[in-house]
Amino acid sequence: MKPISYSDAGVDIDAATRATDRIKELARTTFNQRTLSEIGSFGGMFDGTFPNLASPVLVASADGVGTKLKIAFATGVHNTVGEDLVNHCVNDILVQGARPLFFLDYIATGKLSTETVASVIEGITNGCRNNGCVLLGGETAEMPGFYQDGEYDVAGFIVGVVDREKIIDGKSITVGDVLLALPSIGLHTNGYSLARKLFFEVAGYTSSTNLPELQMTVGEALLLSFTPRDCPTPIPTTRRSGSSTVIP
Repeated sequence: MKPISYSDAGVDIDAATRATDRIKELARTTFNQRTLSEIGSFGGMFDGTFPNLASPVLVASADGVGTKLKIAFATGVHNTVGEDLVNHCVNDILVQGARPLFFLDYIATGKLSTETVASVIEGITNGCRNNGCVLLGGETAEMPGFYQDGEYDVAGFIVGVVDREKIIDGKSITVGDVLLALPSIGLHTNGYSLARKLFFEVAGYTSSTNLPELQMTVGEALLLSFTPRDCPTPIPTTRRSGSSTVIP
């Protein structure tokens, strides 16, 4: 009887090794003095001392990219979805007053493409550097028969820190406080389900349809990554007799 290997089952160990090597190179560009481990360890280690905080509180969140991935599949452009993944997670903890410390990613696909995974991770590391956090680890899973060819899913997990006295939780809101509303900086996660419906089904566009008003194609416009440089200038906290709350 012929021996059965991982490759016979659709799992490419060599491709996984190449992807891991590339991920290590990219992740190292996000490391700082608090990073205590390399990519490839069973767990990522990070220095947990916060001498400048009186009572540090860790804040954690997880998020995905949503159906924007469908645009990436159609265009073959995968580096912006990784950056969005980080930004979504940063936004989640930012509203509680936390600054990001480190990030973990999970990428799952049916057939591993080293180039595609590296492109996604490139975007993730861009997002991490822009937000001052470390890509501390992650998981890349090859699951034959589980996903359509050329498709994958990606999720992100972030941990940040805030001093207990500076936590934003809405408990201090009182009548008379000033409420500031900030405009959205673009489509996020579920917004792409509506955008895809409008562009592709209602308008009949394709990802390669040119939009003269934007001087780019539909695919290029929908794949723009909303990085921190696109955010409005931070507004300093305004205090009257009570406190003010900024709603992003």
